[in-house]
Amino acid sequence: MIEIREAARNDAEQLAEVMKNAEESGYMLFDPGEREIVLESFAAFIEATNQQEKSRIFIVCEKKRIIGYLIARSEKPKRISHRAHLVIGIHSDSRGKGIGKALFLHMLDWAKKVNLHRLDLTVVAGNEAAVALYKKMGFEIEGVKRDSLVINNHYVDEYYMSKLI
Repeated sequence: MIEIREAARNDAEQLAEVMKNAEESGYMLFDPGEREIVLESFAAFIEATNQQEKSRIFIVCEKKRIIGYLIARSEKPKRISHRAHLVIGIHSDSRGKGIGKALFLHMLDWAKKVNLHRLDLTVVAGNEAAVALYKKMGFEIEGVKRDSLVINNHYVDEYYMSKLI
């Protein structure tokens, strides 16, 4: 049985571990081991994000263990306040089990309540499992950012994807 909820300050350590694990996939922005998360400032980031009207950090827990996260961040200027950028990560032990879909469905309910209209994300073009999930959740590829990242000394493309709600 899984539980999906907003992250809290005291989730910082477990959440940081799941983020580190997700980065080990090689498909995240940071290379494995590149980012050092300082727990106190990360806890403050969690709290500050969740205090914003149209930004949240959601976590999914199984037996009180965090196994995934979805960050939705909106910005203040009125002209772009209808949209949020998303980042999702699932622990390697829990991928392919519907956790990402459950997180997206939870986030979509919240996004409708706070009147978000557009959700954006980027994904490494070669991350077929993620692209399939995002398409299944109604996201569409809007464009390709060519040679956007360097992974293992090779340039790779990113897809810009969005969903209108």
